[in-house]
Amino acid sequence: MPAGAPRATETLREESGGRFKGRSRRQRISKLLIGIEERLDLKNSKVTVADFIRLTQLERELEDEEQPREIIVTWKDPAEKRCGLKDYAPLPSQTKFHASTARFKGFSGPIGSGKSQALCQEAIRLSYLNPGRQGLVGAPTYPMLRDATLTSFLEVLTSNGIRHELNKSESVLLMKDTGSRIYFRAVDDFERLRGTNLAWFGLDELTYTGEEAWLRLEGRLRDPRASRLCGFAVWTPKGFDWVYRRFVRNVVAGYDVVLAEPFENRYVLDKIPDFYDRLRKSYDHKFFEQEAMGEYLNVQAGVVYQGFQRKRNLREVEIDGALPLYWALDFNVDPMSSIVAQKSGDEIRVLDEVVLGRASTVQACEEFHARYANHQAGIVIYGDASGQRLQTAGTTDYQIIKEFFRHTAYRNVSFRVPPSNPSVRERVALVNAKLYSADKEVRLFVHPRCTGLVADFEEITFKPDSSVIDKERDTKRTHLSDALGYLIWQEYRPGAIFGEQSRRLI
Repeated sequence: MPAGAPRATETLREESGGRFKGRSRRQRISKLLIGIEERLDLKNSKVTVADFIRLTQLERELEDEEQPREIIVTWKDPAEKRCGLKDYAPLPSQTKFHASTARFKGFSGPIGSGKSQALCQEAIRLSYLNPGRQGLVGAPTYPMLRDATLTSFLEVLTSNGIRHELNKSESVLLMKDTGSRIYFRAVDDFERLRGTNLAWFGLDELTYTGEEAWLRLEGRLRDPRASRLCGFAVWTPKGFDWVYRRFVRNVVAGYDVVLAEPFENRYVLDKIPDFYDRLRKSYDHKFFEQEAMGEYLNVQAGVVYQGFQRKRNLREVEIDGALPLYWALDFNVDPMSSIVAQKSGDEIRVLDEVVLGRASTVQACEEFHARYANHQAGIVIYGDASGQRLQTAGTTDYQIIKEFFRHTAYRNVSFRVPPSNPSVRERVALVNAKLYSADKEVRLFVHPRCTGLVADFEEITFKPDSSVIDKERDTKRTHLSDALGYLIWQEYRPGAIFGEQSRRLI
């Protein structure tokens, strides 16, 4: 129950001179009901027909000869109303999801369809339905758990005044009103999911979780004292994977799924009317159908950069002395790879690539400086977040680059490096959108001299039946396209304006 929620308790005692002395149990219950109704603050209480039915049935069934010494009636917010917190008006698909009584249920929908809210609200609801019991909220990786899932969950608790206590070191949250404990766990290492029995669990972005993790949690859903055993998940479609097979195509007994529709989320469209138009510009056609429309498509089949075509994307772009140079790096010893580009409006023009076998960061700087020593419009450096890790010499790759450029004639050198790398899915989607977007625009041009980058675009594939890029097929591949992906993600990621990034819309 939220802090401050009304709680009325009446105690009737059989004692000499009491105001209820001499009355039957039924008469006392009737009087008690009248008193509660008179004092009930309807503006601040959640009252259901079921509550009144239970009390009136009790009133009818009591016999005059039953004269207990004490009757205690507690009026409190029903657990079943936990999915109706004050700042939550469920959309039609969210309502169907919460109403499902299946042991295992899912919520599948495009970005902006309210998946994160559905996850948080269902978890809170189940923690009230199972007071004193243990539940688990999981995400594919720890960064996603920390930056998205847990952040959204805490926001919902705080905005609704639900008393809680988070043990950050153990990632365990105590719901103070119910005594329920909620474990927050990354599920990429599913072998660590063995242990305590659970009353319920919920997983965020299930399509980026291995089936083994889901099955391991199914096995932990066995608390004999739980009032409502339930495992649930939310996700964006990702092709015909195990989630599709288990929840959608051949539904397993005891499973249920709600497929949210695009354009359903009126809250997003009220705030951002051109939400889908922006995504259409940011994504390639197939990825738009999957992410924005919620369609199940085999977008993982074949090459990773399906938007690339030589006749569309190759152009002998020239350097513009008035624009800064963008230098994006992938810190790999062999080969040390980077690309040089410029940005003009929504266009990215890749001018050059620098590929050095078994080279150091300093050698990469020296090669870049040898090629572009006279460029005075500024340098912007992008790259792999791993370049911020300390090396054995006690410094980082980016500190080495900064120190190198401090001794050059460049007027302005800046860095645009995220604290952690973007997901492969987002990075690849944005590169494909620049190569050829859903609105059939080309906004990425590559000079023909960049033969390594062209080879990446044409040869990199996914591993069979997965969304994992095959990096083992050719160890020389992926580095240049990764470097370009870091640049494009930093400049054009939808999460900087909208979308389901570290802070979800709804």
